[in-house]
Amino acid sequence: MNYHFRKATTTDAPQIWTILQNAILRRKADGSNQWQDGYPNPEIIQQDIEKGIGYVLTDGEIIVGYAAVLINDEPEYENLQGEWLTNNDFVVFHRVAIAQDYIGQNLSKKMIDFIAEFARNNNIYSLKADTNHDNFAMMNIFEKSGFVFCGLVHFRGSPRRAYEKVL
Repeated sequence: MNYHFRKATTTDAPQIWTILQNAILRRKADGSNQWQDGYPNPEIIQQDIEKGIGYVLTDGEIIVGYAAVLINDEPEYENLQGEWLTNNDFVVFHRVAIAQDYIGQNLSKKMIDFIAEFARNNNIYSLKADTNHDNFAMMNIFEKSGFVFCGLVHFRGSPRRAYEKVL
């Protein structure tokens, strides 16, 4: 496998949306409420790409994963009910999804490793992320990747579990 992590382009949007649609269905099948409210959607993906924050994990030419990656840009994290490990610059990632045919290959962790490399390349040593309280797969990935549960944040009226990893 020849994995790369790069900025998404407009031509990637249909493949990204397919990946996210399948992830939305997986969340529902798992009994999770996450992503069952019309978010994410194609407009969000387009906005991510236009802002330069949409990234894809590729296996050769095939897009196998997606994430939005931002630096110091999550206002809700200022309202954490809990305590972050650090209060310095951070990289935050959202909308992590892996292509249906690549599930179970540890690619979420690989993508997080690429995001950590992105952070280090920007002299940032903190990764922050959140997930729904019933997204057990993502919570497991966070724990296996060395993230620490720091408290709760709220998005679209729903509490989310917030995590941080110091690099």
